Amino acid sequence: MERKRLVVSYNNVTPEVMDAIRKKYPLGYTNHVIKVKTKGEDFFYAITVDTDEASYLIKVPVKIDTKGISDDDALEDINDEKEEDTFTEPEPIEPEE
Repeated sequence: MERKRLVVSYNNVTPEVMDAIRKKYPLGYTNHVIKVKTKGEDFFYAITVDTDEASYLIKVPVKIDTKGISDDDALEDINDEKEEDTFTEPEPIEPEE
């Protein structure tokens, strides 16, 4: 028998599904969020988790940092860091007698 495929909001998950989330993502799901496109230009962010009864697509809230630096600023910072380092040969140490 094939499992059900359900889409559920994070706020509405059952305790059983919450346990499955904690087991699958013990360090948090931040790096596992996917963008799901819907009709038109709409989309939502979600994580996946499976239980014995169903496969879940769980809608999760995502905060996007709009106050970060622009791409141009980031490129300038990277280019500044790529300046060549100069290396000078150390003076040889003469052994003591």
